[in-house]
Amino acid sequence: MTKNLLEKVSTPEKLRALNQQELPALAVALRDYIIETLAQNEGHLGASLGTVELTMALHYVFDTPRDLLVWDVGHQAYAHKILTKRKTAFKTLRQAGGMSGFPSRQESPYDTFGTGHAGTSLSAVLGMALATNLQHKNRHHLAVIGDASLASGMALEALNHLATTQTNVLVVLNDNSMGIDPSVGALKNHFKKLQKEGNKTKHLALFDLPYVGPVAGHNLPQLLATFKAEKEKSGPRLVHVITTKGKGLEAAEKNQIQFHAPGKFDPLTGKLQKQTLEEKIKFQHVFGEALLSLAKDNSKIVAITPAMPTGSGLIPFMKEFPDRCFDVGIAEQHAVTLAAGLASQGMLPFCVVYSTFLQRAYDQLIHDVALQNLPIVFCIDRAGLVGHDGATHHGVFDIAFLRCIPNITLLAPRNASALRNMLYTASLSLKGPLAIRYPRGVTPEDSPLTPFEKIDYRQMELLSKGKDIAVISVGTLVENVAVACSQTQNPEAFAHFDLQCIKPLDRITLKSIFNAYKAVIIVEEGVVQGGAGSAVMESMHALGCQIPCYLMGVPDEFIAHGPNAVLKAQVGLDPKSITKKLNSIWEKHSN
Repeated sequence: MTKNLLEKVSTPEKLRALNQQELPALAVALRDYIIETLAQNEGHLGASLGTVELTMALHYVFDTPRDLLVWDVGHQAYAHKILTKRKTAFKTLRQAGGMSGFPSRQESPYDTFGTGHAGTSLSAVLGMALATNLQHKNRHHLAVIGDASLASGMALEALNHLATTQTNVLVVLNDNSMGIDPSVGALKNHFKKLQKEGNKTKHLALFDLPYVGPVAGHNLPQLLATFKAEKEKSGPRLVHVITTKGKGLEAAEKNQIQFHAPGKFDPLTGKLQKQTLEEKIKFQHVFGEALLSLAKDNSKIVAITPAMPTGSGLIPFMKEFPDRCFDVGIAEQHAVTLAAGLASQGMLPFCVVYSTFLQRAYDQLIHDVALQNLPIVFCIDRAGLVGHDGATHHGVFDIAFLRCIPNITLLAPRNASALRNMLYTASLSLKGPLAIRYPRGVTPEDSPLTPFEKIDYRQMELLSKGKDIAVISVGTLVENVAVACSQTQNPEAFAHFDLQCIKPLDRITLKSIFNAYKAVIIVEEGVVQGGAGSAVMESMHALGCQIPCYLMGVPDEFIAHGPNAVLKAQVGLDPKSITKKLNSIWEKHSN
């Protein structure tokens, strides 16, 4: 019966046609459908299970999409997608050519703003509300933001502005005490205090914002009554809603970190499928083990992460050295300048951050770190294509935006052993900022945990000899390039080099390459514009060398979501595509 009810409710208009007594059954159907779908298709499970009743109540009371609803972040928005004409498409979630895992303006008019990263909703919804005032329209503006996201600097900046306006904005705080990892910080403690004080109307401290709550986030009658009352109000205000991440699946409620994005699982028991449980060696594990080992011998090493201790491999470090590992919450700008402050006083900070998250701290990277030439190691996780998370999370811009900054050294290890040795070498003596980019996922080695070795990470390495054409690979694309070289029409024609250091370039080796080969090809898992290949071409020009130079990388477009192998084939970075390109270039220069 509940499934039949979900078949009937394909739009918010049809949702509003139901009587309130039918809503609990619909909530069950929605939750079951999310669990059933994500058991087979990997996605962000816990956050969306926690917002089923909240989603229904908002769409039931407010006139969406005329009333503008923004989700922060899209992890919460699966029930929203299902109820807004996308139930069938939900089966394609995060698959190549299928539905995005995040709200997308291109996908639906109900997705009023794209929110792949946390902390953006309040600024966006305030901008929408100001436009509404200027256009003399009359509608509500709603932003659903998690307690972890609200602590981000941008969200606080938006609250500071919002509280001074006359805009009709309702901030819905979804408080489940979780981001991907447990929420941290004084703001989390403040909301816990408000929760203990009970349900009453008051003002949010500091911003003097009208506050209602806490409201039980899985109690539909209470949610509906609260939002109906808010619909009669105007001006900026906040409703504090308490939810449980993973609600409705016992395993997800008990293990909220693992079930944030658990992979495939049994929809009835929550038991993870065998291949999900297999302990494969990932770059994050290698990094975490290496940093912990180094920190045991070097008391100056500290670690900083903006709300990603689990995903970055820092949990063992955090347990061993709780006073030397700082989870600053979703606050990338603060993380970078905090690292700068630590470095200025003789500590050796390892700032561990996802590639696309580092973009949010670009000003701090330039002014607070590079300008002062402070010794900080930026460990840039999720570099390159990251698969199903899509355009908002592909780490393809970091080479281009980092290599133009003075004083920074930029490295791309080809495997986990190289990553360990780069970390070790940096820990011995560091004179300025160093960035090491490495991908999400499994390492090619069976056991990269070999003894540390000091290396000259500024030198290129010859991996295989060849007589006609030099192929330079960047980072872990070394595997695809090696396969491609071996499968060409004339394998002995291709010499294969590992660039290793993107900035500064090894000009001595590059000059010898320019003088010895008929052409050079640079293959990188980053944007071609301004990337490592561009750097090699600039070096060629500076050295006065003139040989054909070919660039292979990510094209000048945003890459959608899908399996990594599919995406690499799409942008021409799989072995088959590289082989085809190498054959074409060899034919051109073989005479």
